[in-house]
Amino acid sequence: MTAQDASLGGSAEAEWRVQSLTATELAREFGTPLFVYDTQVLKETYSGLRERLDPAIDILYSLKANPNVSVCSYLASLGAGAEVSSMVELRTALWAGVPPEHIIYLGPGKSRRELEECVRAGLGAVVCESLEELTEVDRIAQEAGTREVPVLLRVNPAFHTKGSGLAMGGKPRQFGIDYELLHGARAVISELTLARLDGFHVYMGTRFLNAADIVHNTEQILSATAELAKVLDIELRTVDFGGGFGVAYFDNETDLDIDTLTSGINRASREFLREHPDCRLINELGRYLTAMSGTYMVQVLYVKESMGERFVVTDGGTNHHMAAVGVGSFVKRNFPIRALSAPGAEKGGLCTVTGPLCTPNDVLGKRVALPAVRPGDLVGVERSGAYGPSASPGLFLSHGFPGEVLVHDGTPHLVRVPDQDDDLLAKQRLVSFTTTAQNTHPPQERSHV
Repeated sequence: MTAQDASLGGSAEAEWRVQSLTATELAREFGTPLFVYDTQVLKETYSGLRERLDPAIDILYSLKANPNVSVCSYLASLGAGAEVSSMVELRTALWAGVPPEHIIYLGPGKSRRELEECVRAGLGAVVCESLEELTEVDRIAQEAGTREVPVLLRVNPAFHTKGSGLAMGGKPRQFGIDYELLHGARAVISELTLARLDGFHVYMGTRFLNAADIVHNTEQILSATAELAKVLDIELRTVDFGGGFGVAYFDNETDLDIDTLTSGINRASREFLREHPDCRLINELGRYLTAMSGTYMVQVLYVKESMGERFVVTDGGTNHHMAAVGVGSFVKRNFPIRALSAPGAEKGGLCTVTGPLCTPNDVLGKRVALPAVRPGDLVGVERSGAYGPSASPGLFLSHGFPGEVLVHDGTPHLVRVPDQDDDLLAKQRLVSFTTTAQNTHPPQERSHV
């Protein structure tokens, strides 16, 4: 029996819900696969952090985690600025209502077109990742005859990251300028005319789960940037000390102690601000702000056994949610996966949850404890609000990208229309080939002796 032969299963009373809406209601209205985002969780996450952090620290939302314009707009309505890394992310942030002066633009390989747009848009800062880029921004500003352009230099620090799931500094990287090299940059900086060096950006890594590690890195960053400002003889107006706050996805992981974390960051920041009272501090976050708000919802197509192992085959997989398969990890571990139609049902044992792709790598979870699900039931990958569709090979096997729904005040809003077959074919162009004479006839049959 397939999903087409069964109605959406599960008891309405026992079903998983987003605000007042059941999984079945959402699936019936919008179909599956589907990413569902909950603004109530977004608000609780952002507001909980904003209330704890010192008011002197600005919170910027890093669009790379989830570039959906409605997600960005909602966070902006709560007070978040934006950190963007492409022209489309910049357009998205502006479309979402983020004021240009609350946007910073970064990335190790910006084109001249990107830099021209940054200068024209009047952003809060352009983060330059080389001295050559800094000089280029100054040249573009002169050619445009614009006002001063606020610039930050991204620093690749000398110290090593503590506790990061993916280190971004403290070793050879394409990001930023080595701390030691900046000590000799005073001559380059003194020649700037319209590129105004306001300070520094340091991003140490991502998926930190230990509050003490983040606090340690923050202390090191603030100390290093204060020293650099003295060496380069600049007025320190801005320090972006990154974010990288982690979310616990896997067994034996624990979510950040946010009270300990913010208390430590506030202590380090206040000590720094006593010496630099007019300096703006920035904390940029992506995963932490959005991950908990999202669920990737799929529908069971088949349940089968192979050599004693139970497989739950669904209509969505790694082409939509590559993060859930452990990208960047040597050991595959599962995101939290649950039955949505009847989460309180008796467990049916361990199973492997797969997608529909014709590859053995299309596995959402192994040895997952689920109830005895049937075709038509709904399964959800939780904590999926960050690095979902935009970090996945959505065109693999031409299935396309799924729909995305944002639930706000009990009302679901379709915030991304799922790809249709025509969408996937529309950008392709067919070349007509003239068949050569020798190929106009089928090959002759072999004569049998």
